Formats: sequence, structure tokens, C-alpha cells
Amino acid sequence: MSLFEQRSVGPLAVRMRPRGFEDLVGQERALTLGSPLQLLLAGTGSVSIILWGPPGTGKTTIATLISAQTGRKFRELSAVSAGVRDVREVIEKAREDSSLYGTETVLFIDEVHRFNKSQQDALLPAVENGWVTLVAATTENPSFSVISPLLSRSVVVKLEPLDQVSLRALLIRAMESERGLDASVTANDLAIQALIDASSGDARRALTALEAAANATLARSSREICVEDVENAINVVAINYDKDGDTHYDVISAFIKSVRGSDPDAALHYLARMLHAGEDPRFIARRLMILASEDIGLAASQVLLTTVAAAQSVQLVGMPEAQIILAHATLEAALAPKSNSVVNSIGAAMSDVQQGRVGNVPVHLRDSHYPGASQLGHGANYVYPHDQISGVAQQSYLPEELEGSCYYRPTHHGAEERLGTVADRLRKLRSGESLD
Repeated sequence: MSLFEQRSVGPLAVRMRPRGFEDLVGQERALTLGSPLQLLLAGTGSVSIILWGPPGTGKTTIATLISAQTGRKFRELSAVSAGVRDVREVIEKAREDSSLYGTETVLFIDEVHRFNKSQQDALLPAVENGWVTLVAATTENPSFSVISPLLSRSVVVKLEPLDQVSLRALLIRAMESERGLDASVTANDLAIQALIDASSGDARRALTALEAAANATLARSSREICVEDVENAINVVAINYDKDGDTHYDVISAFIKSVRGSDPDAALHYLARMLHAGEDPRFIARRLMILASEDIGLAASQVLLTTVAAAQSVQLVGMPEAQIILAHATLEAALAPKSNSVVNSIGAAMSDVQQGRVGNVPVHLRDSHYPGASQLGHGANYVYPHDQISGVAQQSYLPEELEGSCYYRPTHHGAEERLGTVADRLRKLRSGESLD
């Protein structure tokens, strides 16, 4: 047992949990004077709140502080294990405490996004009638994971990952505090920075890494934590990435925008983050196929073929080799000339159709193969393009009401510059204009 473990029991992250409002670090924006969270902690507010933020930002701590500093009972449920019956039992007990003894209750629900609709519905009467002050924690965007009635009865408080200044203060406090390492070790600047970098804004992860590094330091009969101690204590840094949550959408968004912005280095970074976190490579491949038409299109049509081949290859090969194939497709897409003319073209055409601008199919284009069609004039005066020297017939194809509409507007990027010239020539041939 190490020196500091003899002085106190339990993980360092638990021992260093803030005991008062003043001990909280890194959430100055959420705790600004007059904010719903600050008023709750001060005992002058009663609104239910949803704490939304990544792991290690203080969600559980804030819930316990609200209870401790306001004299309310604290009851906790985990959405991982609790069912509707558990929710109703806790709410009934809170209602009795309120009506019989005038005692208020803070109900903390961890990972509320894991509750299904019926479980979340069970919370509504308690929140509506004020039987409990609900403090719900989630790592996912509540707009996607919490039902609208519960959202409308609560205030969403966004918690941010701790910044470097806050993490440094947290680590130094833990090393010096009697509840922490009690000055049994110190750390040089490089070691502290390594701990900060490894934590990814997660206070719990930072303190856990510090405790492991301190044990490694004391094991070699030293008192100063160095970078090697940190590296030995942390073999693999866990990336903050929830495949079903908000971070999932943020990272894939950054990946797509980096490819669209022609930055291969950033694109590879976000690709690596997704793969490291265990994202389904088939999902990434599907997004690349969409991007190939949406953001590259006719400027470099071969990219679509590459992404389709990549998607097929990923299914055949699997990980870890599939990461090479995805990197191949990502790099080709990032380095290719860009054009959004395809998505703009279909968007413009769809807009006209949705607004009712459709018109009748011109008679000369209608099906003339069934009996009686000729009597209706279907197909009459249709000019067969292959009979023309140019291979293009002088005739109109759009409904009369849409004559002259131009949906495809080519860019001057990559191969599309040549295609734009072709499109102009074809329009002139169809309308009978001179090509000079």
C-alpha cells in the first residue's frame, strides 16, 4: 500500500469530489450568478435540470451538492438498471416525504438517455407537481434522447470538458490536499501536461491517471512524477466518443467538413478518432459514398467509384485492414476537386416538383407502344436523336410550363469545367441555336 493510500481510503477521484460550491472547477459559464444551476446550489431555485456533458465534468457531483447544500434528501437511480417500477417507488416516497414531513427530495438519474419513453413518462407527474427536484445526467444531446414533455419541464445545462487551466488546478489540488495525495508526491510541468493531455477534459480520468502515476513514482522510491511515470501508468488513452450520442455526430460532421474543405490531414485525424473508438467502418464508408456525389460530383466522378469499391472492400475485409481502405478513399476524396452542382441540381428540381411545378409530359415524349396511343397523338413528331448527324435532336423535353428551366449549373472545378462546355453545346443543339 502506498503512503497516501494509508492516509485515506477509496479512489482519488472519489476522495477529491468537491464538498462545496466553491470547490467546483471548469464550469464557470454554467454556474454564472443567477443561472438556474447557481440558484439551485444556493438553495433559492427549485427548477428541474438536465445536465448534459461528457464524462468527468461533474454531473454526479453537482447533483449531490444540490442535495447537501439545500438540505434536501438525495435519491439516486441509474437508468442502466432501474425500471418503471423503481421510478414510481422513489417518486411515491418523495411525495410522502413532501406531504407528511415537508421534506424536499433531489432525484438524480444518471444516464437518463438510456430510459425509454415509458420510463421517462413516469417522471412527468413528479416533475410537474414538484414532488422532486429532478437532476438528470446525460452524455447525449437531450434534444435527441429526452422526450419533449420532460424537456419542456426542465432546464438543460450544458457542461463543458474541463480546460487545461482547470485541469492543472485540479491536479495540483489533488497532490497537495490531505484528502488526496497529501503532498506525498510532486510533478514536473511536463508530467502535469502529459496528465492533462491524457484526460481529454475528463476530471475523473485526470485524477485516476494521477493516482496511477503517483503509485508508479513511489514504487521506484521517488517523490517526483515524471513523464515516464505517466506513460507507464496510461497505456491507452480512451477517446471521448459515444457511438450513439452527440459526439458521434460532431466527429462525423468534422470528418465530412474536413474532406469537403480539402484538408487531408484533418480528415485522417477524424477518421482515426472514429476507428479508434470502434465506429462501424461501414457507416464511414456510406458517408464517403454520399460525400462523393454531394461534394465532389462531376468534378471528379471517379471518386464515387472509389468510395463504392471501398464500401464493398470494407465488408469483405473487415478491421483492422479496412482502415487502410477507408484512408485510401478519404485521401482521394479530400484531394479531389470539389463541386456541389449535383446536390444543387436535384435540389432545384425537387423544389419545383414539391411546389407543384410539374406540367404535362409533352405529347411527343409520351409512350406510343400500346394500342390506341397513336390515335391520341402520343409520340407524334418525336425526333429520334440517333438519326441526327450531331446525335442531338432539336426538340424540347421539359413540360411546357417549365420550358427554359435550368437546374444543372456546372462549376469550373476539375473535370466539370469541360462538362460545362458540353452542357452549353447540348442546350444550343436542342434549341436550334448556332454553335458559333
